[in-house]
Amino acid sequence: MASSRTYSLSVPLLLLVIGVCCCSEALPIGHHPVDPTCPPEPTATSAVVVAAVSSSSHGEPRRCQPPAPHIPVAVFPYDVDPMQFALNLEYTEAEFFLHAAYGVGLDHIAPKLALGGPPPVGARKASLDEVTWRIAAEFGLQEVGHIRAIQRTVGAIPRPLIDLSAHNFARMMDKAFGYRLDPPFDPYINSLNFLLASYVIPYLGINGYVGTNPIIDGYETKKLLAGLLGVEAAQDAVFRARLFERLGDAVPPYRNITVAEFTDRVSALRNGLGRCGVKDEGLTVPRALGAEGAICTNVLSADRDSLSYARTPAELLSILYLTGDERVPGGFYPEGANGRIARSFLGKPHGGAHGVPGN
Repeated sequence: MASSRTYSLSVPLLLLVIGVCCCSEALPIGHHPVDPTCPPEPTATSAVVVAAVSSSSHGEPRRCQPPAPHIPVAVFPYDVDPMQFALNLEYTEAEFFLHAAYGVGLDHIAPKLALGGPPPVGARKASLDEVTWRIAAEFGLQEVGHIRAIQRTVGAIPRPLIDLSAHNFARMMDKAFGYRLDPPFDPYINSLNFLLASYVIPYLGINGYVGTNPIIDGYETKKLLAGLLGVEAAQDAVFRARLFERLGDAVPPYRNITVAEFTDRVSALRNGLGRCGVKDEGLTVPRALGAEGAICTNVLSADRDSLSYARTPAELLSILYLTGDERVPGGFYPEGANGRIARSFLGKPHGGAHGVPGN
């Protein structure tokens, strides 16, 4: 009896130890050691319940699987370049959010995904309040998954050289306002500045995915794009909602410039650099541009039918380069973005694209 009792106690204990070890290895550097927002770890009893629930659908596979695709091709050859182009933005978001939250980026958290591309310039840990830190940390880790999913589905391109320095953000904000802000804008100095900087890039990812959707056909590629677009749109909505709560607040130390004006200026700059009309709106708009022409608030940017705007790779590069020309690199990509599409505008090799899925 004694040996049986010892065995029954030791097995759950061993499983618990293994579980703790596995979890601790998966956590990135800089995590909160004790996180009161996390639910309790599952007990042996709840683990059995979860296993029973998950196995209950095994007898009904059709309920849990999508219908067969109309065109049974996972990835068409022409799907690859547009989806690999998206990696430029995903790399940029990952590095910005991860560095802001943890003070380290892909080279520390998921080094294989960078494929030897140069580390970003000027990215650093931001001074964030607890809520904003959690948003940055979660979104940064989500971008790691996005990069991995794209690489696995359509192959990979190396991370390009990305300028995430305070100087580059300051230069962009100066361009948006038409004069030099004093002191220069710094995205890492506080939570509000970080949210304003986060207004700059993620929205462009939405534009890109909406523009890419009609030109790809593989069922795996379509599924990937839909999953990416859903999360990218949600991320942008979080940033816009957080900023909308402070719509009329002045942005310290710029006493006469409100949060709303910052967003309006950035959106106007992106429209100007994109050179394809209005595809960008700040947090307030004239009533005629609001939803159904009936409201001036603009928590989400959308067209007259409240659909997301689309942008082409040429438009996106013109904006991200801050030059208004997809053939003249600069801004966030001093040496240009990577991939066949981006490099074709520069008349250069396509940045070492890998035709096989990355790690």
